[in-house]
Amino acid sequence: MIVKAAVSALPFQADKIYDYRVPASLEASTFVGVRIMVPFGRGNSRREAIVLDIKKFSESGDYLKLKAVEEVLDSEPVIGEQQIALAKFMKARFYCTLYEALKAMLPTGVWYRDNPKRNELGGVESVTRIARAKAKTRDFASLSIPPDNAAEFAEHTKSNHHREIVLFLIRAGTCAIDEISYYTGAKRQSFTALAKRGYITIEAREEFRRPKVSELIGETASLGNLTPEQDSAYRELAPMLTSAKPEAALIYGITGSGKTAVYIKLIADALALGRGAIMLVPEIALTPQMTAKFTLRFGDGVAVLHSSLSVGERYDEWRRIRSGAANVVIGTRSAVFAPVRDTALIIIDEEHEQTYVSDSSPRYNVHDVAKFLCAQSGGLLVFGSATPAMESMYAAKTGRYKLVTLRSRFNAKPLPDVIIADMKQELRNGNALSVSSRLRDELEKNISSGEQSILFINRRGANTIVACPNCGKTFSCPSCSVNLTYHSANRRLMCHYCGHSRPVPSLCPDCGSKLKFIGVGTQQVEQDIHSLLPGAATLRMDADTITTGNNHEVVLRKFEAERVPILIGTQMVTKGLNFPQVTLVGVINPDNALYSCDFRAGERTFALITQVIGRAGRGDKPGRAVIQTFTPENQVIRLSAAQDYERFFESEIGLRQLSGNPPFTELHRIAIVSADQQLAELCAETVKHTLTDSLRGFAGVRVLGPTQDIILKVNNLYRYRVFISASSTSAQFRASVAAVIKKISGSAKFKRAAVFGINGG
Repeated sequence: MIVKAAVSALPFQADKIYDYRVPASLEASTFVGVRIMVPFGRGNSRREAIVLDIKKFSESGDYLKLKAVEEVLDSEPVIGEQQIALAKFMKARFYCTLYEALKAMLPTGVWYRDNPKRNELGGVESVTRIARAKAKTRDFASLSIPPDNAAEFAEHTKSNHHREIVLFLIRAGTCAIDEISYYTGAKRQSFTALAKRGYITIEAREEFRRPKVSELIGETASLGNLTPEQDSAYRELAPMLTSAKPEAALIYGITGSGKTAVYIKLIADALALGRGAIMLVPEIALTPQMTAKFTLRFGDGVAVLHSSLSVGERYDEWRRIRSGAANVVIGTRSAVFAPVRDTALIIIDEEHEQTYVSDSSPRYNVHDVAKFLCAQSGGLLVFGSATPAMESMYAAKTGRYKLVTLRSRFNAKPLPDVIIADMKQELRNGNALSVSSRLRDELEKNISSGEQSILFINRRGANTIVACPNCGKTFSCPSCSVNLTYHSANRRLMCHYCGHSRPVPSLCPDCGSKLKFIGVGTQQVEQDIHSLLPGAATLRMDADTITTGNNHEVVLRKFEAERVPILIGTQMVTKGLNFPQVTLVGVINPDNALYSCDFRAGERTFALITQVIGRAGRGDKPGRAVIQTFTPENQVIRLSAAQDYERFFESEIGLRQLSGNPPFTELHRIAIVSADQQLAELCAETVKHTLTDSLRGFAGVRVLGPTQDIILKVNNLYRYRVFISASSTSAQFRASVAAVIKKISGSAKFKRAAVFGINGG
């Protein structure tokens, strides 16, 4: 028997499917989709691999010359045929290895870790490999004799614990031993003694570790009748679930229009067909609300997948999905890989969010993965957003997606009134704080009326720059080409990229002058609020405050339950949250995002502002918002304030067409990384010239660059980029790009540089 396998820890240029001989002793336990241990390379180092196919002969030469499989790691397949097909698609589209793609589909608990056994001197004698997570079991007891006989035994036994156990089982039937012990006080040895004498049977039953499902936070999604507009949207989409071919649709619905109610109705239809559904959200913070709503409707058939779950919880949720016990999956980006049986529907909520693109290998885009999966299963793919990505809306307007529109809030409430506060005028008036006088006044109104407010600023920390006004000294990260951010909570300067940290000096170390703190983050906003509104309680939600013990759900529940007046946060607070008492939103300094050197800057800023404004006025009381900006005449700011996506789209799509950017072209980025800046630059030049030569035969292709990355150095690695702009792409085009990456990555000249491709700019 020959297995064809994807081997771990391979560089992209060496990645291919390798053949191994299966010894007779392992043939019965070797299946497609199991993991195996194999020798690899000249040194025969032990590597994990995944079986992709099984043959009875070798296509690569003499059977006996093949290296042999050493061990089979799984008792049953962990990867299916559909996932193998997806991995091959991902390798071609995202320039990753097969093994990287397959590994992304499995939960952490499936993988093994080394467990070294040491001798008395501390040396390693041997290494065993143990699973990171195992199935959890719970012991149950039941009577082995008829109840009448058991009652007679209980009457005559001298042991009080034996009597209590037997009487409990007569009343309750089969029950967990720990529960019986809790009510009777009986110890484990009493159960063991009764089992040995044949009075009871002890059975270990598997028990899934489940994430706790909380009560609904904030406004409850309507689980009853849809509004006429929601019902119309649902009726447009429902027939697509039973279409003979895979279909895609975009639900463009203003904030608060009730897209979730439409999702729930579609999922119910998918389940009625005996099929499954996946619901993706962009942030972990959104999973508690969504899970509560869906569990209320679909019960234990709902599973949750995201990185904040414990290893055991994620492993067990994956096993429930794989077994068919759960057929509705809610989760963040990686939940798209959930092994749902016969997927009828994939929903990508807030589909415009950048979090749906992975920035570590495999560097995949959820949109592309979901399209492939729906094409395989004949399922319906639904994108939903109040601010759809330009590519998605263009696809809808040109007929590639079906466009469904929700123009009204589900409770018939108007969108918030928006005020633009000119921060230049605030400075002229002597206000140098992060909070404008108008926002302060609105906050005071909310506090006095018992209503809540959300303040959004897309920077954590207190100040972005600490500088000496006398000599000009600033404090930069030694490992990254960025300034250190001042965090007032611990009075330290910190790098948000590599984690470097140092205490802030009291005076300039070069000239002894007093330092100046410039720029604003969440901590500074919180301090300014306390200065302007003494006694006002606040909560802060950013990467510094969200921990294992103080997660998103804890913060949001406290905000709701304790009616904390003001929540200050980064992007975590901009989307998906429904709190009926929130009537005011403040957007603080969106200019930083608006003027970044990225052709998507306007689109992302519009989406951020529009989404966070939409958190206000979702209950019975009207909402309002204050946008603070130094550029009040900017068109993006004006259209965001008007919440006019249609006008923004028409303006932006024209610019995209003139500049030749997506959706009119497809962008591919080749990243070059090295600890040697000169080598990185030379490698980038070589990539550019080699790509130019290799892609000459393809029409509508431009190779651009090389350029430095927006942040040149991160963790002592220098980063350069080369872009490929193509009017259209094909498998042959992607193969040509992959060949260039392999060629340069395998060159001895550039062995100290890493080259990898990313689909999308």
